[in-house]
Amino acid sequence: MRASLITGLAGAHLSPDEARFLAEVRPCGIILFARNCVNPYQLCGLIEDAKSAIGTDAVLVLIDQEGGRVRRLMPPHWRELPPAASFAALAEEDPDGAEKAARLVARLTASDLRELGINTNCVPVLDVPAPDSHEIIGDRAYGRTPGEVARLGRAVAEGHLAGGVLPVIKHMPGHGRARADSHLELPIVDAPREELSAFDFKPFRALNDMPAAMTAHVVYTSIDPAAPASISEVVTREVMRGEIGFSGLLMSDDLSMKALTGDMRQRAEAVIRAGSDVVLHCNGNLEEMEQVAAGVPPLTGQPLKRFERCLSVLSRNDTFDKAEAEAALATVLAATV
Repeated sequence: MRASLITGLAGAHLSPDEARFLAEVRPCGIILFARNCVNPYQLCGLIEDAKSAIGTDAVLVLIDQEGGRVRRLMPPHWRELPPAASFAALAEEDPDGAEKAARLVARLTASDLRELGINTNCVPVLDVPAPDSHEIIGDRAYGRTPGEVARLGRAVAEGHLAGGVLPVIKHMPGHGRARADSHLELPIVDAPREELSAFDFKPFRALNDMPAAMTAHVVYTSIDPAAPASISEVVTREVMRGEIGFSGLLMSDDLSMKALTGDMRQRAEAVIRAGSDVVLHCNGNLEEMEQVAAGVPPLTGQPLKRFERCLSVLSRNDTFDKAEAEAALATVLAATV
C-alpha cells in the first residue's frame, strides 16, 4: 500500500535511515531540490536508489524547474532556462510566437528531465500578480491578465505532457494577490469572492483538465477566513473542486512553510481532512518526515485513481524537433533582461 505523501530527501545520496523510511512508508513520490542535484550521474543514482527503496518504479519524481530564479538544475551540468516573464514579454509583441516558444521550451525541458529519471515538473505557475502583491510570484508569472497566463500556461503544460512529464499547475486557487511570502508567513487576501472569481481563479478554470495541481497556503477571507486554502475544506470543496472544476490529483504546497502552524502530523492531517489527495513535505528532515507519514492515510479510492491517471501520462513521448526547440530557447534567453 502506498502512502498519500510526496517527500523530500536530505542530500545527494540516500542515507540508510532514509532508505528504511522509504521502504516502510512507501510514499507515492519524492521531490528534488538543488541539494539533491550535484551532477547527472549522481542524480540518476539517487533517483534509482529511492525508487528501489520504495519498491516500485511507479513513483512521481518531482522537481521545480520553472526557469529563472526557481530552478533546481543549474549550469554547468544543466541548461539555462528563462523565467516565465520572458515569454510574457515576447507575447506583448508576438502572442503566437510566444505560445509556440513556450511549448517548445517546455518540450525540451521535459526531454532533459526524462533523461535523468524525473517525471514531474511543478509548472506552470498560474498565479496572476496584482499590482501591489509580494514579489514572490513576480517574474514567475506568464502575464498580467488571466487570459495571458492561461494561454502560455497551457502551452507549458502541454509541452511537458507531450514529453511524458507530468505538469503540476500551481498555486491553486491563486497566489498572485498575496502580499506576503507563504514560505515565511501566512498571506491574507481580503478581495471579494466576485473579484477572485473574475481574476485569480480564471487561469485555473481554463486548465482544469490538467492531471495534477498544487494548493496555496493563502487565506481568502471572503471564502474561509479561518484557514488557508491548502487546509480549508470550504475552499477545496467550493472553489477548487467546485467553481474551478478541478478533478485531478490535488497536493498541498510544502508543509514545512511558515504559513502553516502546528506540528507536522497536525499539518498533514489538516491537508487530508480538507480534501486534498496528497501531502507534500520538502525539507528532507527525517524526524519531520516521520511525523508527516504518521498523519497521512494509504493512497486508496478516488485519490489512487487520480494518481494512476498521473502515472498514465508518463508513457507519452511525442517526437519533436530538438534543434528548433533549442533555437527557440536561445531566442528567449537572448531577450531576457
